[in-house]
Amino acid sequence: MGSNQTKELLMSKHTDAAEEVLLEKKGCAGVITLNRPKFLNALTLNMIRQIYPQLKKWEQDPETFLIIIKGAGGKAFCAGGDIRVISEAEKAKQKIAPVFFREEYMLNNAVGSCQKPYVALIHGITMGGGVGLSVHGQFRVATEKCLFAMPETAIGLFPDVGGGYFLPRLQGKLGYFLALTGFRLKGRDVYRAGIATHFVDSEKLAMLEEDLLALKSPSKENIASVLENYHTESKIDRDKSFILEEHMDKINSCFSANTVEEIIENLQQDGSSFALEQLKVINKMSPTSLKITLRQLMEGSSKTLQEVLTMEYRLSQACMRGHDFHEGVRAVLIDKDQSPKWKPADLKEVTEEDLNNHFKSLGSSDLKF
Repeated sequence: MGSNQTKELLMSKHTDAAEEVLLEKKGCAGVITLNRPKFLNALTLNMIRQIYPQLKKWEQDPETFLIIIKGAGGKAFCAGGDIRVISEAEKAKQKIAPVFFREEYMLNNAVGSCQKPYVALIHGITMGGGVGLSVHGQFRVATEKCLFAMPETAIGLFPDVGGGYFLPRLQGKLGYFLALTGFRLKGRDVYRAGIATHFVDSEKLAMLEEDLLALKSPSKENIASVLENYHTESKIDRDKSFILEEHMDKINSCFSANTVEEIIENLQQDGSSFALEQLKVINKMSPTSLKITLRQLMEGSSKTLQEVLTMEYRLSQACMRGHDFHEGVRAVLIDKDQSPKWKPADLKEVTEEDLNNHFKSLGSSDLKF
């Protein structure tokens, strides 16, 4: 290979990395575009490292009045963190996980505390890490193509990125249900669940963005009123009720329990086809993940977002040291055989001591803000 070709190759590699996220000032707004459409805009450390400082800059800039975040390609806002890479690095004894989770959670907090109106256009798949980039912001706009889930218990993890903060604050026990089962919400249901603040027909999304960018020195109220107009004009599925509406009483009663075992017992006793379906789903999940997730949400329900992220950082590092996360990534993302062999395989074997170890302080390695 000639030196020119080598140079070109290096250049293209370099620009690829740089182009994973586009950061542009347009009109009155700073616009963040997650730009890995082939990978459903899965979030990498490189992307986090570009978004965070730019978000902080725009927050301070008197000429920037709002921040818009969106995904390229129309299929996904962001399908999550690029956890396969993290698992592979951990197995190869490269310590990327402590850095990735630390910086990701710092970014989640920056979204939550952002002093400028923050508008996330959650069009397409929005899961895990993608939820962390959107749900803590002031405005979240779903479309009929939005697909929301926190599916982490299926890969030996837990609904992180501040899940312990926003999930227990949803109506009734809805957040506990979503966290333990990984249930998927679509379209307007993402708004009805309280995860999105507005719903807009996807064909109007580009116009909505243009209208936002064209505002002159807008206040939070000006931005809210543009979103409100689009929201009231949206027409898709307006007459249907929330998909979980008829099941909310069951969800509230079955998931009002202090242990995963009790939740399982409640579902068995309920015996309805809905309850039995959820039971089947829960029984496939990592027992360790189920237990840490229930405790994470119970504790998170009375913590601030920063306190929750500190707790979740401890949990993330414990999961990296454990078995189930790597096995879950193998079964779901690498070999795709969908049959993880969890260790321990039974809820009974996940002891109080195991649980407490996940929540232990990391001392000087703790996440601090």
